[in-house]
Amino acid sequence: MSSTDERAWFKSSYSGSDGDACVEVARGTQAIYVRDSKNQRSPELALSPTAWNDFVTYAAQV
Repeated sequence: MSSTDERAWFKSSYSGSDGDACVEVARGTQAIYVRDSKNQRSPELALSPTAWNDFVTYAAQV
């Protein structure tokens, strides 16, 4: 089993009931991982906790 399969992925509570138009997020020990919920084998984006916090802060203001 790969580390991708072992991560606890979750979607935002704001995602639609179909869950087909959103991203999934997982917390790692040194990074926050983001992937496309439609293609779970697609490449993942790994962000530092600081970068993730900056992104969430920015997105909340938009």
